[in-house]
Amino acid sequence: MKKILLLVLAALFTVSAWAQTPAVGSGRYDQQIQQEVTKVLNSKDKWKGITASTEDGIVTLQGSTKVLIDKLDAQKKISKLDHVQGVRNQVEVATTVPDEQLQKELADKLRYDRVGYGIVFNNLGLNIQNGVVTIAGDVRDYPARDSAIAIAATTPGVKEVIDNINVLPLSPMDDDIRLRVARAIYGHPSLSKYALDPQKPIRIVVENGHVTLYGVVDSPMDKQIAEIQAKSVPNVFSVDDKLMVASSTK
Repeated sequence: MKKILLLVLAALFTVSAWAQTPAVGSGRYDQQIQQEVTKVLNSKDKWKGITASTEDGIVTLQGSTKVLIDKLDAQKKISKLDHVQGVRNQVEVATTVPDEQLQKELADKLRYDRVGYGIVFNNLGLNIQNGVVTIAGDVRDYPARDSAIAIAATTPGVKEVIDNINVLPLSPMDDDIRLRVARAIYGHPSLSKYALDPQKPIRIVVENGHVTLYGVVDSPMDKQIAEIQAKSVPNVFSVDDKLMVASSTK
């Protein structure tokens, strides 16, 4: 009986000691992490407005930056430091720009983005509310998506970027359809004018053989011709004509 009692007491002592022992690594490297984080933040002028605290391997960033990309870069850099378990990014973007001004500026930049890389095959839209930019639509590849997000993140006044961009699946058949539809549309005498200004092309989105046309054309006739030309291309399963006529958009 005495032996059993001693075993029970020993077990209870072990459990109690285990419960009081801190989790492995909790706070163990906090001082080291804090020193490294401070070095990182002091290494760039763009991070001078950021302060940091560390607890249980979690770094909390506070303060402000001029543009969103500086806030994101700080988090990315610090998250790669040894022993950092996570980063709470509470940094604010200090620069404020009216939503209407941001809308115009970003729309102009995105229309000209990646000229020469098949911009007619991408179609993006913007929604801005209190400096928070939502980018949605379809792009042909990930470089187009990343470039659009980078443009927003480096524009003064943008507080956050919400990525709702759909990157279309890789498909040799779709790539062939894109080129054939573009030739059919822009090769038509009535529609060649839409290739002159990169800001005002007829945009051609292709997914699994289905074609959607976006943009603004000058007349109902141009809209009809574009649809007919797209439907004439072999292997096109369907055409969704979402072109708008200029007179109806005013």
